[in-house]
Amino acid sequence: MTSENGVLSGEFFMQGDIACAEGAICAGCRFFGGYPITPATEVAQRMSERLPLVDGIYIQMEDELASMNAVLGASWAGRKAMTATSGPGFSLMMENLGLGIMLETPCVLVNVQRGGPSTGLPTLVSQSDMMQAQWGSHGDYSIIALAPSSPQELFDLTIHAFNLAEIYRTPVLVMTDADVGHMTEKVVIPPPQEIEIVPRRKPTVPPEEYLPYRIPEGEWVSPMAVAGDGYYIHTTSLTHDERGYPATGGDAVQWQLIQRLIDKIEKNKDEIILLERDSLDDAEVAVVSYGMAARTSIWPIQMAREEGIRVGLLRMVTVWPFPDEHIRDL
Repeated sequence: MTSENGVLSGEFFMQGDIACAEGAICAGCRFFGGYPITPATEVAQRMSERLPLVDGIYIQMEDELASMNAVLGASWAGRKAMTATSGPGFSLMMENLGLGIMLETPCVLVNVQRGGPSTGLPTLVSQSDMMQAQWGSHGDYSIIALAPSSPQELFDLTIHAFNLAEIYRTPVLVMTDADVGHMTEKVVIPPPQEIEIVPRRKPTVPPEEYLPYRIPEGEWVSPMAVAGDGYYIHTTSLTHDERGYPATGGDAVQWQLIQRLIDKIEKNKDEIILLERDSLDDAEVAVVSYGMAARTSIWPIQMAREEGIRVGLLRMVTVWPFPDEHIRDL
């Protein structure tokens, strides 16, 4: 069924890529800039059909570089924005992913992973972009990356990705793959009033007192003004001060900014990291996995249990920031 504002709710037999698009719409996404690429094209196709029905904008850009740039611009204009890609497109988005991190721009990038390198085999499932997710752009930074293992989780975690993006003012990655993206299963979409949505935090000070990167005491990010709302906004990809202007204070200024960009993720890992544990209390062997690979581990673990081998599963729903302390404890 469909609610009055065009947002779906109910039970559906739905492909993962479609569930991802519907999750974005439920999260408040009203801009999609992208370029078709197997196996992520269905996300863009669905958004092109659905966004006009919810007063949103879909635009197909000339390539993935422009797509990521358009998403950043839309976010600064006050729209919740996303893109979706795979393989070579993910590589092309890396420079502007770094730009989004430096500008502290909330948005969501979905990577439906496929076989590579280069063009590779577009119809082959893969999880081989997971290290690129953390290390693909240059410089020092930290990032949030989620790994769904079902169409239902593609719906749920896309919403969660938008919420995290707003809380920490950063691009968030949804690292799925061809199998999950093209899998069709039952997906439950709750009524809109039952979905937790984190709104963008806007400044409460008058425009003349607003500084784009002034961090309130005890917090990690500043409120984000919308371009066109009367606030003076200046931002740059260069190391910048709280006014958003290039900072020329040398390595001390660079370190202060970069350390905060890292700390706002790494020092909030307890709130960010999601894990799923199964049969670990008496386990002698633990399988640590994520995404589709974790899902395909369940049957062998059950077989081993039937043979008296005590095996458990630790599934990383959040892969970045990496749950190193949890792994050590295990």
